Amino acid sequence: MPAVHGVDERPPPGPLIALAVQHVLVMYAGAVAVPLIVGGAYHLSKDQLASLIDADLFACGLATLVQSLGIGPFGIRLPVMMGASFVCVAPILAYAAQPGATLGAVFGGVMLGGVFGVLIAQCAGTLVRLFPPVVTGSVITVIGISLTNVAIGWAGGGVGAHDFGAPRYLGVAALVLVVILLLLAWARGIARNLAVLLGIVTGYALTIALGWPSFAGLGGEPWIALVRPLSLAPPALVPSVTLAMCLAVIVTMIESTGMFLALTDIVGVPLTDRDLRRGLRADALGTLLGGFFNAFPYTSYSQNIGLVGITGVRSRWVVVGGGVLLLALGVLPKLGFLVASIPPSVLGGAGFVMFGMVAATGIRVLANVDYTVRHNAVTVALAISLGLVPTLSPHFFDALPGWLAPIVDDGIVLAAAVAVALDQFFRRFSMR
Repeated sequence: MPAVHGVDERPPPGPLIALAVQHVLVMYAGAVAVPLIVGGAYHLSKDQLASLIDADLFACGLATLVQSLGIGPFGIRLPVMMGASFVCVAPILAYAAQPGATLGAVFGGVMLGGVFGVLIAQCAGTLVRLFPPVVTGSVITVIGISLTNVAIGWAGGGVGAHDFGAPRYLGVAALVLVVILLLLAWARGIARNLAVLLGIVTGYALTIALGWPSFAGLGGEPWIALVRPLSLAPPALVPSVTLAMCLAVIVTMIESTGMFLALTDIVGVPLTDRDLRRGLRADALGTLLGGFFNAFPYTSYSQNIGLVGITGVRSRWVVVGGGVLLLALGVLPKLGFLVASIPPSVLGGAGFVMFGMVAATGIRVLANVDYTVRHNAVTVALAISLGLVPTLSPHFFDALPGWLAPIVDDGIVLAAAVAVALDQFFRRFSMR
């Protein structure tokens, strides 16, 4: 499609709606993956999981509108589509394994993480210097590798399934994966961008034909229902969760900075310090709103930035339209129920791609590291290997003092702590 209008110009209604739908579809699979992962870890009922999905889509819409429209000092006012960040998932899952874990602590941590992000956005430049590629690349790689456990659990039929790993589950997961790969190899344009979503739809259709999912209760769901704040769980304060969410906010801000730089290059608008601060504040405000509506931290989605480059559509009003569509999707409980009914094995095939891409993003960041400086290789090696300890051996640090638990029991926090400490140590004391 040819370039359509400048950043602040509105396309005609027809193209605007069509392009807005396209943007939403491209990010939809990734957007609903986070509530599906978290809902499974906290053993939510299907009704509760549907509510979590609705809240997530609604909060996605709010965050997108804040970022693209701009409200006061918030929002970069560019075509930036927002979605739930995968960075937050690993620490949320780590907390879920602890006795007495509650979603209220997660939502409380998300809200405080959002407040923290708003406060530090003004001095983001100083903070970013503590997170060079050697640190962020290591952390993002650990996140992607850690999430592989989720994909494995899904592909095997769901953790706790009595016939976990049965050939029928593995076959459906393989089918979804093959469909995604074929679309990535042969499709063009929008079909290629929708590869993950189309793979899930294909697998879901097959399982429906086989009679796997149960839709009991769908008829009782209303067609439209407003998303109510704090309806799933009231916020609670757990320091370790709050620390992890604050770290997740820092990492997403660094990711977003890279996204903003790429996007401004595509649309031909310079990224000023003021615009960067506005964009990062909007990320943080979106996270605060996410916690308030019982959802998650939010960040700009790279899929949609890629879509801007492919279509040449620079108008932020297209993304504003996408934000409105997400709000509408969030108030459709029947849709949330249908998504909550997707069999785990269908999600497993897509999970290997989605979470593998997170790891690939970290590896891509690490490609910018100068490995002729030997201590960079040591920093990456120790950050990744130690960051994976809580995932590979959850009880490894059990004998350590309890006050260390917030750091050593969460692979993401541990990887970040190791990477930052080693990077700063070598910068100051290495003989080079």
